[in-house]
Amino acid sequence: FDPVKECDVLRVPNQERAREAVTFAQTHNVRPSVEDRVRICLVAVDCQNTFCIPGFELFVSGRSGTGAVEDTVRLCEFIYRNMELITEIDVTMDTHRAFQIFHPVFWVNEHGDSPDPMTVITVEHVQRGVWKVNPAIAGKADKNLGEMQRYALHYVQELSDRNKYELTIWPYHALLGGIGHALVSSLEEAVFFHSLARGSEGRFEIKGRNALTEHYSVLSPEVLTDEQGNRIAEKNVGLIDELLAFDAVVIAGQAKSHCVAWTIDNLLDEVQKRDARLAKKVYLLEDCTTPVVVPGVVDFTEQADAEFQRFAHAGMNVVQSTDPIQTWPGMSLD
Repeated sequence: FDPVKECDVLRVPNQERAREAVTFAQTHNVRPSVEDRVRICLVAVDCQNTFCIPGFELFVSGRSGTGAVEDTVRLCEFIYRNMELITEIDVTMDTHRAFQIFHPVFWVNEHGDSPDPMTVITVEHVQRGVWKVNPAIAGKADKNLGEMQRYALHYVQELSDRNKYELTIWPYHALLGGIGHALVSSLEEAVFFHSLARGSEGRFEIKGRNALTEHYSVLSPEVLTDEQGNRIAEKNVGLIDELLAFDAVVIAGQAKSHCVAWTIDNLLDEVQKRDARLAKKVYLLEDCTTPVVVPGVVDFTEQADAEFQRFAHAGMNVVQSTDPIQTWPGMSLD
């Protein structure tokens, strides 16, 4: 691992790394993950080029200007430093196509122009016709233009009623098949090395391909039903069950204010439905995540910090990646 190359998009020499991982495990007597008495899952949220490399579509700079770069360095170091303790690494992959409700082409104004990135579309905007569904996308989701327009109003109303973020038009990002969709090379390498050293293949969770809803959280999209009450998406119950079966769940990634926060929020909802005491097994790597900040446009730092305080108040643990896992609150490796 070379932190200096953190911003480089590189081909990982997997065959070479595989040999090195096996040798590492043999040299250091690293046990296979199936022998772990305490099972720890690391969830790396959307650590993709599109969010983590300067110059890509939605680089999460934070107030420092280098937030996601520094986060990924610390996250990779955390993985290598705790190779023998991390049982499994689950990676989420934000995955989009062009014609989605949060991309510019979905909407047009009275002149036929699409909104600029970072435009916020409210209930009032849709009611007044400031922004309308682009006729070019009608039929893309088995709805005609009138149905799509009614759905659009339903969608922004749902976001408002459920106290979600208002609809933000994002730059085209994390496009399936594009280089922005790929994991940051250094993290891809770390996940692969861990898999071979521990005999624990990482889990990759795709999210965000539904054209009709945002999907910040890997556990559930923002809106689940259409304007007629028909189900358009489902919660990721399988992943929820898997995570809650671990002794500890460690969460990091991008962005603290959006995909990380909503993933944690959904997990907390499930915990509180099942057993509130389960919150104690969740650990949030606060130094491996950064909120969305666009200077002069938006700054979600305060909202993100407030959410993490709420999670901590509910029983989750806010920790630093540089602290030994053995010293984390409530963590027992015996």
